[in-house]
Amino acid sequence: MAITASTTSLASVILEVADPEAARRFYAAFGVDTHIRLRSSEAHSTGFRGFTMALTVSRPAGVDHFLGAAVDAGATVLKPAARSLWGYGGVVQAPDGTIWKAATSAKKDAGPATHEIDEIVLLLGVEDVKTSKQFYVGQGLTVARSFGGKYTEFAAGEAGPVKLALYRRRGLAKDLGVPADGTGSHRIVLGGTAGSFTDPDGFVWETATPHTTGQATVIAST
Repeated sequence: MAITASTTSLASVILEVADPEAARRFYAAFGVDTHIRLRSSEAHSTGFRGFTMALTVSRPAGVDHFLGAAVDAGATVLKPAARSLWGYGGVVQAPDGTIWKAATSAKKDAGPATHEIDEIVLLLGVEDVKTSKQFYVGQGLTVARSFGGKYTEFAAGEAGPVKLALYRRRGLAKDLGVPADGTGSHRIVLGGTAGSFTDPDGFVWETATPHTTGQATVIAST
């Protein structure tokens, strides 16, 4: 049975940052500014924030392009780009603290680097994937694929460019090359089509508001 797009879905990703203008410049240089929003926040946050934004591109040269652009704009390398059993990828941390991963399933280049992103996935690190999966299904999201208690990905809706997926928190931290411990705010707000709620791991959702396509919107904190 084919999975159809969910009517309830992730419509926007809002990163909470201390300096929105500096973050806007970074994400424009990184090349992902059209996929996120920014909001001013001084909320306390230490250690791993429990999520990552993952870019999938078509070839290794694309991975190098995006990671290089991020580093040139001020990002810190957490895991240098390298080949593995599943492909090629690396991890960086933005100046605002958000962790980004760029990867491809291809191990060799079939052409030059491009600025194109095939897919962006917001991976939430959760304590219990099955429990969180049940919670989100109860909120109206549709499961696209699931691997027991290890990973769940939800069907994308038409409202936003980013997919939502769940991964074990400690497993996600290990994959990113950071300690799993963290306290305080996640420093992220998810805009959805199902109203406002908070999930079992403390990730906050609010009703998504329209924004101009092709431009990251800086929203004042409330």
